[in-house]
Amino acid sequence: MKKILLITGDGGEELEVYYPLERMREEGIQVVVASTRPKRLALKVHEVVNGEDTYSESPGRSIQATLGFEDVDVSDYVGVIIPGGRAPEYLRRNPQVIRIVQEAHEDGLPIAAVCHGPMILAEAGLLRNRSCTAVEDIIPEVEGAGGQWVADRVASDGQIVTAQTWEDCGPWMAEYVSLLRK
Repeated sequence: MKKILLITGDGGEELEVYYPLERMREEGIQVVVASTRPKRLALKVHEVVNGEDTYSESPGRSIQATLGFEDVDVSDYVGVIIPGGRAPEYLRRNPQVIRIVQEAHEDGLPIAAVCHGPMILAEAGLLRNRSCTAVEDIIPEVEGAGGQWVADRVASDGQIVTAQTWEDCGPWMAEYVSLLRK
């Protein structure tokens, strides 16, 4: 069975984790959740409420990470998915996460990132001269890494597919699945 690696951690956005998980299952692809170590991860729900200027964070469902980053062998996977939420803010500093996404890119694997997920791509040096979308809060990180932020809900550039928020999971995963099928 084909396998996808899903990279997240505590504070990951619940819908951006569970939507791709279920979408990959529909394709007959096993999803392996990797994090700092095997553990139960506390996911969060992020949304703007009551006209506030930024999103609020509420507890979400949890999910079991079954693999630590140091044990990831990229050759075992057909692609990588990086949900957003708060997790990418600290995971981008993890050298094993950077190794994983760089190896996946070098191997030509499709990589999907949403919301704050492109922060990891930026840190890994994968956005230079690429179109990318993400939550507007990280436009400086995208552009600082040499990427071109686009206002579209979904952006596809080569083997990288990005989306703005959990509200874009449908078109984001549709584009990603089309890459996986090639």
